[in-house]
Order: sequence, then C-alpha cells, then structure tokens
Amino acid sequence: MLVNSKKMLEEAKAGHYAVPAANIVNLENIKGVIEAAEETKHPLMVCLAEVHTPTLGIEEAAAIVKYYAQKSNQDIALHYDHGFTIDLVKKAIDAGFTSVMIDGSSLPFEENVAKTKEIVAYAHERNVTVEAEIGHVGEGDSYHVEGNTMLTTPEEAKKFVELTDVDSLAVSIGTAHGEYKGTPHLNFERLQEIAAEVSVPLVLHGGSGSGDENLSKAVELGICKVNICTDLLNAARDNTKDGYAERSYYDSVTLAKDGIKDCLKHYYEVFHTK
Repeated sequence: MLVNSKKMLEEAKAGHYAVPAANIVNLENIKGVIEAAEETKHPLMVCLAEVHTPTLGIEEAAAIVKYYAQKSNQDIALHYDHGFTIDLVKKAIDAGFTSVMIDGSSLPFEENVAKTKEIVAYAHERNVTVEAEIGHVGEGDSYHVEGNTMLTTPEEAKKFVELTDVDSLAVSIGTAHGEYKGTPHLNFERLQEIAAEVSVPLVLHGGSGSGDENLSKAVELGICKVNICTDLLNAARDNTKDGYAERSYYDSVTLAKDGIKDCLKHYYEVFHTK
C-alpha cells in the first residue's frame, strides 16, 4: 500500500533497522524494487531524484509507482529525492509523492532552515513527510579530495531539527554519492554523537559502494534509511552483459529488472530490515 514515510521510519528507529530508499529511473527499476519488497515482505521507499526527472518525469513516476504500490501488500512510500527547487518539490507533493527531501545542504545554515520550513509547512498540511540534510554528502569522484571535510555536527543537527520540525534528517558521516575515487571511511563516533542529540530518524545518503560492514554498523548506530542508487543501476547493467548480442530485448529488460531486485534483496539483509 502507498504510505508516507513517517511511521515506516519511526518503526525502523525503534526496531534498530533501516529501510532502503531505492532510486529508480524507469518502469523496470520500479517493478524490480517493488518485487523485492513483496518477496521479502519488507517496507520500501521508491525514490525519484530531481536530477533524474528529465529521464522520468514527476507526474509519470507518481502515476506508475502509485499504481504498483496500491496493489502491493507491503508499505511503500514514494519519495522525491534531493529536491533542490522549492517549486519542483511542491509539484511532487501535488502529484502524489508521499515523502519529499528538500536539499539545502549546500546553503548557509539560515537559508537551509528557511527553505526547509517552507516545505515542511506545505507538506505537513498534505500528510506528506519531509527529509532535509545538514552537513553535505558530496560526490564519490571527489572523495579523495573532500573526504570528511563536510561532516554534520551534532550541535547543528539538533538545532536544525528543532527549528524546522523536519521528519527525518540526512547526515554526512563520510559517505559520498556515486562511485568512490578513494576508500570510504565512515565516522561512526560522529554518528553516535548525532544520534544522541537528534530525536528524528537519521538518513544516510551514498550507500552504494560504502561497504556492507560499514552500512550494517551505521544502521546499528542509528541510521534508519539508506539511499541506494548506483549499485542498483550497476546491478541492472551487469546482469545483462553476458550474451547481450544474442538475446532478445525483452529478455534483456527482464534480466535488468532481476538484477536490481537481487541487489535490493541483498541490501535488505545488510540493513537488518524487518
């Protein structure tokens, strides 16, 4: 069934597990991740990132995901990921997304607060949950340069949540988006400090390539939602490589879907999802 993410993530926090937030870019991605949720009987957040909307539009994604989610017996949230533009985040809410992220993490603290508060007010009136980010999760190809230079501080995280009434908070503890250039080093001590100060569920972006042991430990220390994109898309690609020239298009599409499904099933185990 289609739900917002509030109860889902609060239950994850209480149960010491994480819900995967699976980024999608087409129909086969959507079918693959929802099949994984149904076969494992676990909750799921299906995510469309703002950067991917030229490939899969907001209304298009909403219509497709809502169709499959409403048929499912599992709790499924439709999440707008890394929304930088207020108008587009509101558009996603109006289109039927049940959860959104407003990303002002690259802005000064006060501007991030103001931007987040505007979306929180708009979303909460419509029973939509809101995630924001404090600190900044950068890109994997610059990880060897940036490393841990933009970590979230416990003090800012606590103040940000108090000022914005946000439902969940993405924090920077050493992960990065995309594929890493360099070795990921997660700051678990910082995560523990943040978790001790912040009451809302914590979110980790840049799950792909961060290492199963790292992610599992992060979940044990308080992460309730982990975003996965690159690993899912790579799994779809890799599952179609062998014999591609001799295979029908239909079979290739099915293999891509199954690759994503198997990858997400793996992460359900890593995240101890219940």
